[in-house]
Amino acid sequence: MGIFDWKHWIVILVVVVLVFGTKKLKNLGTDVGESIKGFRKAMNDDEKPADPTVTPQQPVPPAQPVSPQAPSPLNQPHTIDVQAQKVEEPIRKDS
Repeated sequence: MGIFDWKHWIVILVVVVLVFGTKKLKNLGTDVGESIKGFRKAMNDDEKPADPTVTPQQPVPPAQPVSPQAPSPLNQPHTIDVQAQKVEEPIRKDS
């Protein structure tokens, strides 16, 4: 029946326990569980809105007025404000 036969899985399990020992396997399982729990908590924290008790800061007026013909200084960073949108995957023609 190939690799999916239950007898093969028992032999593999016995070899793994003999090589690593039960204490290391228990610690490995605990570490993986804590990692998954931390990942889920971080994902849930990202989905929550920002704390509403935080007061917004007052906008700072620009230091110098900018004339329409003056080029912008090279040392100022340029940013683009965009909103992410879900992209639909194209339909495959060969399937």
